[in-house]
Amino acid sequence: MTNSIAIVLAALIVGMFVLDATVLHLGLPVMLGRLVAQFIEWVSFWR
Repeated sequence: MTNSIAIVLAALIVGMFVLDATVLHLGLPVMLGRLVAQFIEWVSFWR
């Protein structure tokens, strides 16, 4: 991955969080946190 691709991806992710906080109000950080918690639980099962 080149630096320019990494910068564009980071900008898209940050932009999505900003858009969610200002316009969409979907609770994206909470939703993402719940998904990460479920994934950690699933991975710990296979440990």
